[in-house]
Amino acid sequence: MSKRQTEPQSMTDALGHFVERNRLRKGMDKVQIEDVWEEIMGPAISKYTEALKLEGSTLLVRLSSSVLREELGYGKEKIIQNINEAMGRELIQKLILR
Repeated sequence: MSKRQTEPQSMTDALGHFVERNRLRKGMDKVQIEDVWEEIMGPAISKYTEALKLEGSTLLVRLSSSVLREELGYGKEKIIQNINEAMGRELIQKLILR
């Protein structure tokens, strides 16, 4: 008998297996990264964020303020660390601010 028939499984585990089995992780990450960005950076920075794009392990962020882009550039490593912590794994290795 399979594990599915013999042991109860939490909904989180079942959804996790479904996502992995159907190769949906990349799409889920792209959606989740937007929520995490807003949560971590707050509404003040989010309103200047024009676009977020996840390409592999690189997060591209387009900002409407050059001053804000310059300021955030000094804290890239901390931003990457906070995003990875919120995502629960080492997803982002590089942050590009445009």
